[in-house]
Amino acid sequence: MISGETRLVGLLGDPVSQSLSPRMQNAAFAARGLDWAYVPLRVTAEQLEDAIRGLVALGFAGANVTAPHKLAVAKLVKTGELSVNTLVVEDGRLRAYSTDAAILDGLDFHRAAVLGDGGAAAAFAAALPDALRFARRGTWPPDVSDVDLVVNATSERDEVLVELRAGQTLVDLPYPRTATAVAAEAAGGTVVDGLEVLLAQGAASFERWTGLPAPVEVMRAAIRP
Repeated sequence: MISGETRLVGLLGDPVSQSLSPRMQNAAFAARGLDWAYVPLRVTAEQLEDAIRGLVALGFAGANVTAPHKLAVAKLVKTGELSVNTLVVEDGRLRAYSTDAAILDGLDFHRAAVLGDGGAAAAFAAALPDALRFARRGTWPPDVSDVDLVVNATSERDEVLVELRAGQTLVDLPYPRTATAVAAEAAGGTVVDGLEVLLAQGAASFERWTGLPAPVEVMRAAIRP
C-alpha cells in the first residue's frame, strides 16, 4: 500500500515498460520492511532535465537511469562519472553514481574487451580502463582472441557479435539471453547473463539509496523465471 509516508524511487528511461527493475526493487523494499516504492517513469530526451529537477522537488529518494539517458544525465548532474545509472537525493541535492559494472566484482580475469558505445559501455570502459573497445561507429568487427573477458554492452540480440571459446567469459548485458551468449555457451565459454548484471547493479543501487544490505536472493527470485 502506498501512503503519504511512502518514499519513492524512479526509473528514468525511454522506454521503461519492459524493465524488470520495478519488480526486483519493490521485492527488495518489502523484504527489508521499507515503506518505499519503485516506479517506472518514461522520460523523453526533451523532458530529461526537467525530470531530474523534479526528483528533488517531488521528494524522491533517488532513481535509476536507463537507456538512452545515462550519458546525458552524467552531463546534467555534477559528477566525475562518464555515465550515470543511479541518482540519490541527499539534503535536497542530487548525487550521481554508476553501478552498471558492479558485476565485475565477482569475476576473475586478466584482459577484457567492451563492445558498444552507449552509457553502459562507457560505465564498463571506465571500470576497465585497459580494456579493448569495439563499436560499430569505431573499430569493428571485434577481435577478442587475446582477452579472457568480453562485455557485450550493445543492444544487439539476434546477431552473433563475437565467437568465444572455452576459457573466455562473456558478460552479456541484454536480457533475455542473446545469440552471442547462446553461441558462447555452446562453444564452452562461461556466460554471465543480463539478469545477473541487472541484479548486481540493482543491489548496489539499493544500498546507495537505503544504506542497508541488499536482499540479493530475494531480488534474484523476483526476476528469474
